[in-house]
Amino acid sequence: VQLQASGGGLVQAGGSLRLSCAASGFTLDYYTIGWFRQAPGKEREGVSCISSSGGSTYYTGSVKGRFTISRDNAKNTVYLQMNSLKPKDTAVYYCAAGLVVSCTELVGKLYDYWGQGTQVTVSS
Repeated sequence: VQLQASGGGLVQAGGSLRLSCAASGFTLDYYTIGWFRQAPGKEREGVSCISSSGGSTYYTGSVKGRFTISRDNAKNTVYLQMNSLKPKDTAVYYCAAGLVVSCTELVGKLYDYWGQGTQVTVSS
């Protein structure tokens, strides 16, 4: 059972990146998927989540209107499209899967599986 986050990199402010979260060893169909991030010296922060059906999404206030979460269950992958990136978005981004998690808030301890993280660096 593994989650693999990818797609991070270095981008200038105002640029875009698309993160992917791919699962192996299990199907994401029944899982709520969340994206979290942790900047150096800061606590982990919930960014976005999407329900198992894809019918419900949630975004933390600082990314609303800039980030879009989506899922392709046929590919067993969830995406986080990040536009209009800002230096304050710089962090390691993690995806997580939770079987009994409502996508109405982002509580990391409720998630069952975590990916290894992908670095996003936004330069000014």
